[in-house]
Amino acid sequence: MKADLRWLLRLGAEQKMFTAEQGRTLLAKLGGSPDLMTFAQGLIDSGVVTALEKLEELAGEAITRAADGPPQETAPKPAAPVRESVPSAGLAFEMLGALDDAALAAGLRGLLRATAAAGASDLHLSTGARPFIRRARVLSHVSEHVLTADEALRLNTVLLSEGQRRIFLERRDYDYALAIGADDRYRVNLMFHKNGAAGAYRMVPAGTRSLEDLGFARHLETLRKLLSYHNGLILITGPVGSGKTTTLASMVAQLNETRSDHIITVEDPIEVVQPARGCNVTQREVGPHTRSFATALKGALREDPDVIVIGELRDLETIEMAISASETGHLVIGTMHTSDAATTLNRLLDVFPPSQQTQIRASVAESLRGIVCQRLLPSPTGELVLSCEILVANTAIQNLIREGKSAGLRNTMETGVKEGMCLMDNSVYALWQEGRIAPDVARANIPNRVLRQKITG
Repeated sequence: MKADLRWLLRLGAEQKMFTAEQGRTLLAKLGGSPDLMTFAQGLIDSGVVTALEKLEELAGEAITRAADGPPQETAPKPAAPVRESVPSAGLAFEMLGALDDAALAAGLRGLLRATAAAGASDLHLSTGARPFIRRARVLSHVSEHVLTADEALRLNTVLLSEGQRRIFLERRDYDYALAIGADDRYRVNLMFHKNGAAGAYRMVPAGTRSLEDLGFARHLETLRKLLSYHNGLILITGPVGSGKTTTLASMVAQLNETRSDHIITVEDPIEVVQPARGCNVTQREVGPHTRSFATALKGALREDPDVIVIGELRDLETIEMAISASETGHLVIGTMHTSDAATTLNRLLDVFPPSQQTQIRASVAESLRGIVCQRLLPSPTGELVLSCEILVANTAIQNLIREGKSAGLRNTMETGVKEGMCLMDNSVYALWQEGRIAPDVARANIPNRVLRQKITG
């Protein structure tokens, strides 16, 4: 990143024209390292900055200071998590009943853009509740107005086509990807609850971030080795909201840039669009393009893929097909909602009936390449940092899987550090040592009593 842009980021944050999180969000949208004028124009276009004269003044000062070099990095000062509400982008919730559908649709699009520009991850519009967002795991309200059933239903269906609206009202649940611009994509879940309709809108990054930027800098060599295989199974796991989809997209981007293969992804819905670079990327969505993950996997084996990416391994049929595909010369990458490597293996294997256990353990032992478990933890500055656990399937791990001795995984992983393995406890502890998370956060995420007692403060 150029020195003048780094100075503008520093000065803008100091003058409270925009937050560091807003700056990073815009940088990601603009490709990571735009020139100063492009970045400044982006601040204006996104509505983050309205004081144009002040921004021009800061840009001039940034250019002047850049002549003497980039700003010196300073350790971040602890601060309370950001809790202020995001701008409503001119959408007056108290006046929703007076807006026609066109005005309401325009207002909702503006609200989504404002939410993304504010660095939030989710927007919620629910009957009987005030509209609220989630930013760095903290909830804050957009408006004090409590949405009625009619208002929530109109808001959450105004951007749907007639066909989509009909499906939602029939099924009472509906997942879809909303694109309101080339760089504005959202994953949407609509549903009904006891009070009425509700919608959860997840912000989707405009572009993919590198694995290093996501927080895997220490483990790049290990992850690149896992992605170098041409067959086998790689699992990305973690609780809801831990960044699995973002990591999966970064891995696909890495493959797309370093290999010349055919990648087929099966997602529900498609979130990050992957343009073809070195690879040909075929993205399929459950619903519009295929009946289910399992159906898409059966078809994928006849579609000449080299890499198969599965948005979620959620049932026996899908898991069985994924393991079979990994054994027949394909690299399969999928996600699961599990917290650590041992739990992941138990969940993967226990879905099979007892009569198949011996066979499936042998298959997984041979096909598994690695497991990446991740978690996002709040930092003292109100941001989120990544901690991870990585299992690499060496001979010792394969023997434990084959014999069903998952209790021995932890000890084997502790001795496999040189092969790129790491435990979640050690990752969290290292973040505390670096001052990136608070002592209470570290203690809450380290089950190991001995390691937890070493944390002071």
